[in-house]
Amino acid sequence: MSTTSPASTTSRPSGPSGLSGPSGPSGPPAAPEPSAPLPAGPAVRRPWKVVLLSALAGFLLTVVWSAEFVDHAIGGTVADAVLGRDADATPITGLLSGIAFAFATGLAGTFTACNIAALGAVAPLLGAGRPLKARLLGTLRPLGWMAAGMLTVSGIYGVVAALAGTGMPQFLTTPSGPGMSPRLVQAMVVFGVIGLILLYQGLAALGIVPDPLERISRRFPHARMVVMGALIGAFLVGRPFGLFRQLFRDTAERHDPLYGALAFMLQSIGNIVVVAVLFLILALGTGGRVHRWLTARPGRIAVVTGAAFIVAGVFTLLYWDVRILARREIIPWYPMAPWA
Repeated sequence: MSTTSPASTTSRPSGPSGLSGPSGPSGPPAAPEPSAPLPAGPAVRRPWKVVLLSALAGFLLTVVWSAEFVDHAIGGTVADAVLGRDADATPITGLLSGIAFAFATGLAGTFTACNIAALGAVAPLLGAGRPLKARLLGTLRPLGWMAAGMLTVSGIYGVVAALAGTGMPQFLTTPSGPGMSPRLVQAMVVFGVIGLILLYQGLAALGIVPDPLERISRRFPHARMVVMGALIGAFLVGRPFGLFRQLFRDTAERHDPLYGALAFMLQSIGNIVVVAVLFLILALGTGGRVHRWLTARPGRIAVVTGAAFIVAGVFTLLYWDVRILARREIIPWYPMAPWA
């Protein structure tokens, strides 16, 4: 998610008040805070070209995406390796087993479109030209706010799952109507809404539509990261991933709200570990080169951020609300690769 409306990365001289304007006698302008939004600047040139190419990339991803490969060949293998056993076949036998299972299956579910958008959201915050300690703090701060939004949503949903038990739609697999189970309908609604939000945020980052977070971000600079985290946490609400359903059933049958909150929060943490490590490597291991590249051309940050959101939004929306309809023969056709 972009940290500003269409952003420029060119620094502007500051006057004594700290606002843009002619440089005062006090000397060169101060660098922006590590986690603060970058100053606004020239709009993105040809934003609709970015939209078209990003939407095409998201669409092509739905054509080649194989849930079987991602969920089982990658996700299942990762979960088995972390747990040291067959995660699919071995039941959850106790509290510690459930906690380990939650983190392992969250790590296995790393490969989601929302994580693409998450990386795009934090990329503009990569710092340059500061000591290692300052870069580290500037990196951890936005990740912490993203985690706060994510853990709030996933923790609340874990409590709801524990209190409501197995009567929730995610347990109802019997098709009603044209091959659509309540669990699948819930997934379509949740991911459809998430896809629309991501798509809108991408358009806002490019300056095509008003930015709904612009006003609140002036007062709370980390609001965008909290929202991004909340979207990642909301993936649990619709996720049909087989290993997650196993954790969901264990939580519902225990009727322990504390366990439910902890298990769901740990799965969300596992879900972003790879993204967080990658972000730390980019921020600390490249010596500011990524930041310099992002700021080398006005509007580049907005392009990177907007493109990441649009790719993720189009993929999420088309995959969950259009391709699934074709798989259920509710609509006549949707292009899919032979392995998809």
